Amino acid sequence: MEKVTEIFASNVFNDDVMRKMLSKEVYDALQWTTKHGHRLDISIANEIASAMKEWAIEKGATHYTHWFQPMTGITAEKHDSFISPSGEGKIIMDFSGKELIKGESDASSFPNGGLRATFEARGYTAWDPTSYAFIKDGVLCIPTAFCSFGGQALDKKTPLLRSMEAINRQAMRVLKLFGSDASSVKTTVGPEQEYFLIPKELFDKRKDLIYTGRTLFGAMPSKGQELDDHYFGSIKPRVHAFMKDLDKELWKLGVYAKTEHNEAAPAQHELAPIFTTANIAVDHNQLTMEMMQKIAREHDLECLLHEKPFEGVSGSGKHNNWSITTDTGVNLLNPGETPHENAQFLLFLCAVIKAVHEYQGLLRISIASAGNDHRLGASEAPPAIVSMFLGDELTAILDAIETGTSYSTKEKENLKVGVHTLPRFPKDTTDRNRTSPFAFTGNKFEFRMLGASQSVSDSNIVINTAVAESLRQFADRLENATDFESELNLLIRETIKKHKAIIFNGNGYDDKWVNEAQNRGLKNYRTTPEAVSHYLDKENVELFTLHKVFSAEEMESRFEIMLDNYNKLINIESRTMVNMVRKDILPCVSAYSKVLADTAISKKTLSKKIDCTYEEENVNRISVLLNSANMLLEELWVAVESMKAIKDNKQRAYHCKDVILPLMAKLRDDIDELETIVSSDVWPYPSIGELLFGVR
Repeated sequence: MEKVTEIFASNVFNDDVMRKMLSKEVYDALQWTTKHGHRLDISIANEIASAMKEWAIEKGATHYTHWFQPMTGITAEKHDSFISPSGEGKIIMDFSGKELIKGESDASSFPNGGLRATFEARGYTAWDPTSYAFIKDGVLCIPTAFCSFGGQALDKKTPLLRSMEAINRQAMRVLKLFGSDASSVKTTVGPEQEYFLIPKELFDKRKDLIYTGRTLFGAMPSKGQELDDHYFGSIKPRVHAFMKDLDKELWKLGVYAKTEHNEAAPAQHELAPIFTTANIAVDHNQLTMEMMQKIAREHDLECLLHEKPFEGVSGSGKHNNWSITTDTGVNLLNPGETPHENAQFLLFLCAVIKAVHEYQGLLRISIASAGNDHRLGASEAPPAIVSMFLGDELTAILDAIETGTSYSTKEKENLKVGVHTLPRFPKDTTDRNRTSPFAFTGNKFEFRMLGASQSVSDSNIVINTAVAESLRQFADRLENATDFESELNLLIRETIKKHKAIIFNGNGYDDKWVNEAQNRGLKNYRTTPEAVSHYLDKENVELFTLHKVFSAEEMESRFEIMLDNYNKLINIESRTMVNMVRKDILPCVSAYSKVLADTAISKKTLSKKIDCTYEEENVNRISVLLNSANMLLEELWVAVESMKAIKDNKQRAYHCKDVILPLMAKLRDDIDELETIVSSDVWPYPSIGELLFGVR
């Protein structure tokens, strides 16, 4: 059996490989360029490209690709071979520094939100040297940014890198005031990934899963997740075999896959990695999702990454664990033993509190999607209202600072578990809150609202930039202070008082919280159209343009893309629903009702004394539901077709939300009830129970 230490990062062109294959001068020049963000000299790029090519060929690669993340939410790649003509019909294997640094791709077929006309096709990919190249499926993949001919960002990596630069600039200003010896700051991310595994042979029989990633119909089985017996339960051999192969492939790619377990819903699981730098964490998460789906199929399984593939059980999210650290290894969100005395920690904590309060709407927008709208608000998913959980101790510390009273350090108690043979261990000073959208968990914040299929770029762009703005304002004030310590204390106290409304340690599922949040002035964007409509609000545009993360033009394009994507997804779902009902379900139900009616007639023909109550009652029930479903089907089809006449994306989105989705929900109710009546022998699709409990 291969040792993990031997296979880990074996397909990654990392520091260890570069030290061995590059001259010291070139390696040092690359490190300096990466750290300071300067342009790479072509002679240095040529040596790096040559070494990268030789390493890749030794690993069996024949092609290379600039691997990028367009605004589709997934990755993209165009493969070019290393071959180059050498005369007399022969070839050499070649790869230049120019090809490494920059590539050209047709940008016309990627989402651009009006940034360019259809005939303007040129797009460029630019190497991101802070994220290592790797080999996947025999292809050298070079992580890159993707931009238009005019320099506008057409991807998710470019603004993420810009946001990382923004928070580095502002955090360094603050750290300088504290006398820190750090020379740079970076944000770190650990995205926990939830997913479902179902038998592929059943997946292939469900049109809704194939086209939309979720079940549009399906009556709940008699057993769901009520018994909580799946969560952290024994992992089934077939699933364990998948996880084992997944870990192996991810480790080869340098992904820090660490924790895996069964999640709350049947057939649901989770993979959590170790933290790493934000842009690398994003790259790794994209790879993780891709590998999950690929390796699942090798095990005759299908990996579902939709936020709510099954109604009635937990959906799948992605918990974005975010922190901020210095190049000297200091976690700026680590409270230490006495957080009330740690002024630097308190200031950075206040920066996050202020950022989340002021840009709560942007955070909600960053996770908005048609799929996530079905998930938020229940079954382990946080509500749509953004709030922060700090826990009892930190909240008490902030209260004491705000009121100017002294704080008595809370002694850690020993946790008593009632078994004398087990050792006592220190009790944490606060519990965890699983309903909180943005929770402090010791030395990091866990943003729990992300959907399972989403790129973690969007949320981290917002968090980085919003915190950078808080730090900018703090630095402006403290740099001009005549008495730094007094001004620092006043700043912390004022920030707590002004932004404490965002702090909520209670139950986010409680109906009372909605009213309380409204009284606190918090936003409640329940759906994607409601949230995205505020993306171009003045304060949001000013935030991103001030820190040069987005231009106003780039924001306008993303506004259109978010709405357009929502509209297209609902259009696909509604048309799939119409297709399934019209072609498969209603004919099946009608035929079954005829069977019941014929049976009743046959019985009565044999003897009028035979009781036909079962057949007669069910024929009547089916007829009522059949007629209702047919009427709703036609009403839905009219609503779907009417979208063609609506040209404005925002109006189309509200039409989807207010007209199409309610009709889809009503039609589903009728069809799901019909499924409980019609014989499973003739129902055209595998049941939810078969899908959830099919892996044994």
